[in-house]
Order: sequence, then C-alpha cells, then structure tokens
Amino acid sequence: MIKVNELLQGVGFFIIAHILTFFQLNGQFLKTDWFRKNEFLVAAAGIVLSYFYIWGTKHTVSGTGDLLWPARFIGFGVGMVIYAMLVSYYFKEGITTKTIVSLALALLLICIQVLWKTNQ
Repeated sequence: MIKVNELLQGVGFFIIAHILTFFQLNGQFLKTDWFRKNEFLVAAAGIVLSYFYIWGTKHTVSGTGDLLWPARFIGFGVGMVIYAMLVSYYFKEGITTKTIVSLALALLLICIQVLWKTNQ
C-alpha cells in the first residue's frame, strides 16, 4: 500500500541530497574558486549529505510498502532529473533529444515502481 506522505517526504530528501551532491561534485567547475580551494570541506560535507540519502531511502521504502527496489529507482530517477536541470542551468549544456529520452525513461522507472501493483 502506497503511503503518499512518506513517499513525498522521501522524494523531498532525495531532491535535497541530489542538489547538494551536484554542487559537491561539480562546484569545482563553476566560475567561483571556492570549491577548488576548499576540497576538504566539500568532501567533509558528504557526511551531512549522506543523511539526506538515508532519510530519502527510509521514507520511500516506508512509502512504497517496505519495498527496497522502488526506493532505489525513485532515488535514481530524481537524481537524473535534478542533474539534467542543474547542468542545463549552470553549465548551459542544452537538453538534447538523447537527454529527453533518458529523462523520460527515468520518469517511466519512477512511475512503474510507484504505480504498478504487485502481489507479494
């Protein structure tokens, strides 16, 4: 049984985690030198960042009836969407047809995991 509030909380934590991860990994390519000059702090931020992934997983597993696979695909799909949006915005890498197809497949993965009813 789907618990919508739990599922939305999990997705929210995954969104925060993926945004922070984007900056942790790709901040070094921004026009600011802060990320390059503070690699230790950026790496250490991974400890806090990990909690958002843990909470995202906990809530999406709970929200999908204690199933692990849906949480994994939801986290992956959210990450694909966030990454595409932020790369497009910050690095002006346009969203190509290949990216649109990939994002559609990521959305399809999420929909299959959330909406497809299975007999356990």
